[in-house]
Amino acid sequence: MTNETNEPGLDPRLLEMLICPMTRGPLRYDRARNELISEKAGLAFPIRNGIPVMLVEEARPLEP
Repeated sequence: MTNETNEPGLDPRLLEMLICPMTRGPLRYDRARNELISEKAGLAFPIRNGIPVMLVEEARPLEP
C-alpha cells in the first residue's frame, strides 16, 4: 500500500492496536500528512518509513 508521497501506508490492523500514549484514546490516520492524530491530546504523531513514532516529544501540536 502506498500513499500520495510514495511512502509506505499504515497497516489497518496496526491502527486498530495503537492508542495515544498520553490519553490512551483512539488515533485517526491522516493519509495526506502521514500522521496518526490524537484529537483528545491535540497531537499528531509522525509515521516514518512506515513506522509510527509514538513519542510525545516527537509529536506536533494540532492547529486550532
